[in-house]
Amino acid sequence: MSRLSALFQQQSSRVLNVYCTAGFPHLNSTLEVMESLQANGANIIELGMPYSDPLADGEVIQSSGNVALANGMTIEVLFEQLKNMRETIHIPVVLMGYMNPILQYGLEAFCKKAKAVGVDGLILPDLPLYEFEHLYGKTIQENGLDFVFLVTPETPEDRLRKLDALSTGFLYAVSSSATTGKDKDFSKVALYLQKLRAMQLKNPVLVGFGIKDKETFDAVCAYSNGAIIGSAYINALSKGKSVNETTEQFLKAVLN
Repeated sequence: MSRLSALFQQQSSRVLNVYCTAGFPHLNSTLEVMESLQANGANIIELGMPYSDPLADGEVIQSSGNVALANGMTIEVLFEQLKNMRETIHIPVVLMGYMNPILQYGLEAFCKKAKAVGVDGLILPDLPLYEFEHLYGKTIQENGLDFVFLVTPETPEDRLRKLDALSTGFLYAVSSSATTGKDKDFSKVALYLQKLRAMQLKNPVLVGFGIKDKETFDAVCAYSNGAIIGSAYINALSKGKSVNETTEQFLKAVLN
């Protein structure tokens, strides 16, 4: 059983997935941030691989990616940083990124390396459904990596069910059709999440985009298995306090 499956068997509600950018705020911050997230209550770490043209990311995460790239972060450097991560990191780790750098690295080599260092799954927003089914999905699955598709309020029901059928680990419900970090009207989000819950999907549902504090976390957890926080945490990290102090304060405010 994958770590993600085991997590959702043990905990079906209020699952907190926190996004952080590899190589931010400093090149060698990656493991320090991951260990601090684990120590302070995150259930899943979504580790962003910085890319120069991140279509789904808002200004805050784009900025952190630019800093990480300037710091020297690459896929090769990231795998070197993660090679011993399972000595200290015990919660699921999902890599989030975009296809271009992965294809340049080599998809099969990337998946093998991800498996070898203990990565649990992938979120690749610009990998089309057809290409996943016919070109890349088999390689991802053969390396024991869960693959998480994103769905939005505009996703037609037949496509949503197809994405749910092909996803493993969880389904990423985008709260609205916008980039990360934007404020949302949660009354509309609630109707969307109620619809998803009524569909009795195969996968647990985690909600992302616009989740930033206890109020928004609690609001989406009422209708889903949990939430993904990214921009608000990156914003807190960028303020200059120590990683551990910032992470402890941020997660305590969300979870307590």
